[in-house]
Amino acid sequence: MKKKRVLVTGGAGFLGSHLCERLLKLGNYVICTDNLFTGSEDNIRHLFHHPHFEFLCHDVISPLSVECDQIYNLACPASPRWYQKDPVYTMKTSFLGALNVLELARTTGARVLQASTSEVYGDPDCSPQPESYRGCVSAVGPRACYDEGKRAAETLFFDYRRQYGLDIKVIRIFNTYGPRMSMDDGRVVSNFIVQALKGEDITIYGSGAQSRSFCYVDDLVAGMNALMNSPGDFTGPVNIGNPEEISIKELAETVIRLTGSQSRLAFKELPVDDPRQRRPDIALAKRELGWSPVVRLEEGLKLTIDYFKRLINC
Repeated sequence: MKKKRVLVTGGAGFLGSHLCERLLKLGNYVICTDNLFTGSEDNIRHLFHHPHFEFLCHDVISPLSVECDQIYNLACPASPRWYQKDPVYTMKTSFLGALNVLELARTTGARVLQASTSEVYGDPDCSPQPESYRGCVSAVGPRACYDEGKRAAETLFFDYRRQYGLDIKVIRIFNTYGPRMSMDDGRVVSNFIVQALKGEDITIYGSGAQSRSFCYVDDLVAGMNALMNSPGDFTGPVNIGNPEEISIKELAETVIRLTGSQSRLAFKELPVDDPRQRRPDIALAKRELGWSPVVRLEEGLKLTIDYFKRLINC
């Protein structure tokens, strides 16, 4: 088989770096681009000497010209702490980034995958959330730069398919965790693990009754790759996530138990527009991709805890 040239935007981020690894193991030539706004060279440094890996420091809001067969568009700040830090830039990354990779796909004939998000469902009125659910999203709240940015990107992808016949795929990613999460990204899993390992209070916003479903990064990347290589008439959007639901309070208690920490729970006011529930309906992924997650939450948390232990030397 001819080796594919695969472009991964946002490839130095948490998800992107794991995807680059998997693509290389599958025998592809990988071109990783990232402006390092939230990504880090540390995530991909071990790939620098790989003969089929290339890193380009580039911001996806500017056009890029490279020869490629497939494009994974992962470039965008994904945690509230970072995407709310510069909301205008977040919107520009979502929309202009999508526009630029779609134009590149038009030029090269590449298949292009958009990494969308479960945040397009907003604070849902149903659980679990199927792809047919249109969402309950505030267009003017502090999370809108990300939520609406991703919704606009999905619209652009499907308009490019209708108008230009582009070969597109759209994945909606639910909460994902694992090694290489940043210590300071403000995501709940990394927050809880770091606080527990340092013996600090575990910060819970609201009562902790709100629920999430957490997917280990290896499972997520496998689902993303399965969608990219699925038949061309299946575009998605398709949910990729773990349907096992857990409350935030239960997650905190599990992290405390697994780390052997003496940390206590500290409750603070719930942020504006924070979803009450997040759980994927993955029936479509099972049927069309033959995909479902295999890593259980405690197993994945142990692997993630081990990573953070090495990172903070404890």
